[in-house]
Amino acid sequence: MVEKVKTGIPGLDEILNGGIPRRNVVLLAGGPGTGKTIMGQQFLYYGLKNNEPGIYVALEEHPVQVRINMQQFGWDVKGYEEEGKFAVIDAFTAGIGEAAKREKYVVPSPDDFPTLTDLVRQAIRDLNAKRVVVDSVTTLYITKPAVARSIVLQLKKVLSGLGTTSILVSQVSVTERGFGGPGVEHAADGIIRLDLDEIRGKLYRSIIVWKMRGTAHSMQRHPFEITDRGIIIYPEKMLSVERGVST
Repeated sequence: MVEKVKTGIPGLDEILNGGIPRRNVVLLAGGPGTGKTIMGQQFLYYGLKNNEPGIYVALEEHPVQVRINMQQFGWDVKGYEEEGKFAVIDAFTAGIGEAAKREKYVVPSPDDFPTLTDLVRQAIRDLNAKRVVVDSVTTLYITKPAVARSIVLQLKKVLSGLGTTSILVSQVSVTERGFGGPGVEHAADGIIRLDLDEIRGKLYRSIIVWKMRGTAHSMQRHPFEITDRGIIIYPEKMLSVERGVST
C-alpha cells in the first residue's frame, strides 16, 4: 500500500484518490493569479495542524510578507515557528535589511544553489520536517535553463531522501502549455496545473492533475475558488475550457 499525505485542501484529496504519495515531489505549475502560492501555503498549514512540521522556501517574496499573506487566510504560523515546527528559508533578501537579519535561514544569493540545498537539508533535519514548499523553482533556473533538470533532480534527492512530501511552485506564462522549464516536468513525481481562463467574458479558475506517481487520479479539469479561508476545489464538477462549459 502506498502511504498518502492528505493535502487538507478541500476537494484536492478526492481528485488525488486520497492524497499525495509520501515522499513525492510535485510540480505545481500555473500562470499569474492562479493560486499556486496559496495552495502551497495551505498544504503546509494543514500539515502544521496535524503535527507535520513544514518549511517554506521563499525565493520571490520577503519572509515577512509570506507570514502576513498566510495570516490573511487565518494561517498564523508564529506559534509554530516558536515551537520549531515551521520555518521560512529566506532566499529572497540576501540578508539585506533589519527584518532579514532576524531570519534563521538565509541564502546569500538566490542563484547560490549549493548553499540553498544545504540550508534546506539543515532545516529539514532541525525541524524533522515532513512538508516542504519551494516558491518558486522558476527563480532557480531562469538564468540557467540548461541545468534546470539537474537543479530539480538535486532538490528532489534532498527532499525525497529526507522523507518530505514537497511542492515545487513553477511559474508559466498565461499562454504557455508546458509546466515551466525544459525537462523539469520529467524530474517531478507529480504535476498539478492551475489555470485562469476567460470564458464568455468571465474568468474561471481550474485545476488538472497531469501526473502523479503512485496513485490513480482524476483525468478531468475541475473548477476551484479562492475564498478567505483558502482554496476550495469542486471534484464533482468539470470545466471544459475549449467550449466554455461547466458541468
